[in-house]
Amino acid sequence: LSESRGGCIIRVQSPDGMKKIPSTKRETAAAFLKKVAKEFGFNSNGFSIYLNRNKTGEILSQNKTLSLLKIKHGDMLFLFPSGSSGSSGEVMDTVQEDEIDQYLAKQDGKIYRNRDPQLCRHGALGKCVHCVPLEPFDEDYLNHLDPPVKHMSFHAYIRKLTGGADKGKFAALENISCKIKSGCEGHPPWPEGICTKCQPSAITLNRQKYRHVDNIMFENHTIADRFLDFWRKTGSQRMGYLYGRYTEHKDIPLGIRAEVAAIYEPPQNATQNSLELLEDPKAAAVEEIAAKLGLCKVGWIFTDLLSEDTRIGTVRYSRNKDSYYLSAEECITAGYFQNQQPNPCRLSREGHFGSKFVTVVATGGPDNQVHFEGYQVSNQCMALVRDECLLPCRDAPELGYAKESSPEQYVPDVFYKDKDKFGNDVTFLARPLPVEYLIIDITTTFPKDPQYTFSSTQRFPIENRDVLGETQDFHSLATYLSQCTSTVFLDIVSDFHLLLFLVTNEVMPLRDSIGLLLDAVKTSNEDLAQTWKKSEQWATIEQLCSTVGGQPSSSLEYGAMGGPSVPASSSAMWSCLHCTFMNQPGTEHCEMCSLPRS
Repeated sequence: LSESRGGCIIRVQSPDGMKKIPSTKRETAAAFLKKVAKEFGFNSNGFSIYLNRNKTGEILSQNKTLSLLKIKHGDMLFLFPSGSSGSSGEVMDTVQEDEIDQYLAKQDGKIYRNRDPQLCRHGALGKCVHCVPLEPFDEDYLNHLDPPVKHMSFHAYIRKLTGGADKGKFAALENISCKIKSGCEGHPPWPEGICTKCQPSAITLNRQKYRHVDNIMFENHTIADRFLDFWRKTGSQRMGYLYGRYTEHKDIPLGIRAEVAAIYEPPQNATQNSLELLEDPKAAAVEEIAAKLGLCKVGWIFTDLLSEDTRIGTVRYSRNKDSYYLSAEECITAGYFQNQQPNPCRLSREGHFGSKFVTVVATGGPDNQVHFEGYQVSNQCMALVRDECLLPCRDAPELGYAKESSPEQYVPDVFYKDKDKFGNDVTFLARPLPVEYLIIDITTTFPKDPQYTFSSTQRFPIENRDVLGETQDFHSLATYLSQCTSTVFLDIVSDFHLLLFLVTNEVMPLRDSIGLLLDAVKTSNEDLAQTWKKSEQWATIEQLCSTVGGQPSSSLEYGAMGGPSVPASSSAMWSCLHCTFMNQPGTEHCEMCSLPRS
């Protein structure tokens, strides 16, 4: 159309490129916006158009003509999809990042070097190529560390993106999507139609150059030993959630460490070769307690152990370069957990990118002793799992399989690169897929000087271990209190599993009144703990522990802290193994759940 005949061309710039929209001066804004929606494949309210790049002068759907809005031939308008943050490198200031991310973002991060007496030819205040500070993403420096570091830290990766002359103006962290974009109105929905606007891009798997967590550290050996006790006593595998905090890992520039303070074992069915997680009615309470203690869920741990020689306590070395390190099914599970725990990130348009959630495997090492190996799966694996595109292979645990498209689901092609027998790089379709392309290994350590978030030296029974005869009830609480030798009340109650029992037991739940005690444990404040000890709730707990033995509290023996020791008595009140309800002497069935005493 020529401008002299009333026609005009309006240019519309979007994050995906520019398009020219034919129009007329007499066309209304509402009609023009419908044309734009059809051309870009949006629904009517899926975008906004502005006269200026800085999102001023929005063009609304109205009956005013383009000429009245002073839009003329050749003008450039700017389209932003709904929820878009504008330019690709714009920072999402509303995203609340984790404390460790906020701290590392303020650090210099550069690697400072001393003056080299042999190579440097300048004065004490000068700098040259041999002593100038290095960037935290310097690959040569990372490769020469002992041991070499294969993956730079996530914050070093961000510095690499946001460095240079443009200061990251065009840097953006985009989450991969394997789904068809919604709102495309130019054709029928899948499987009847698809176009390049809504079709997800093919994925070529690459080994991720960075990792969100650089080190996993258990505060002390007791945490891991208590977890392994289940396998030692039953021969069945075990799974648990790791609770702790994220701190700075100073061995790697701008690194992050996941410190593990406790392991929570959810309900599960386990055998020597399998694990099945069950629904957990206490999940919300555990998260609430952990948050009030200043902890969060940082990962999960599971065992894969098989005894080699029971006389000397060796285990089989089964996970190695000749078999696999993580199976495809375990990678999918790790991806599922990582998608549940996304990493808040201001450089991502969605407000999150990747995950700090880690995976730890307790398995046999080369010396036939128990080793703890840490992993994460890549962001590409997270996307494949989130969009249900990845399956395990039944007969080959080291192989995954990218699903094929079906009438119910479109799956983009997934490729990976490997070398053929002549040493040439060849692209293969990921059917099947070696899961080594999806795995990032993380060093797992124990400190030389043990740390204790929970300082109790006694062991309160761990939850969901009824199969071992280890139950959490008031009888076990009374026994625990009577065995405590410490006179410091804070040390006695500073046990994650004990605090969880106090909050979740059905007889005397303290969910609404335990806040002060949790603050005392979090801050290691004995005065706060003593204040809570004087509360009516603790007095009731002590009374319940006393009545477990079937005698008044005045006739019981007490441990160092004043907790009752429990005498054996056939005429005593008894606690139900199933619901922990305290039943009267002589009854054979629980008065609460009606199940038999044994």
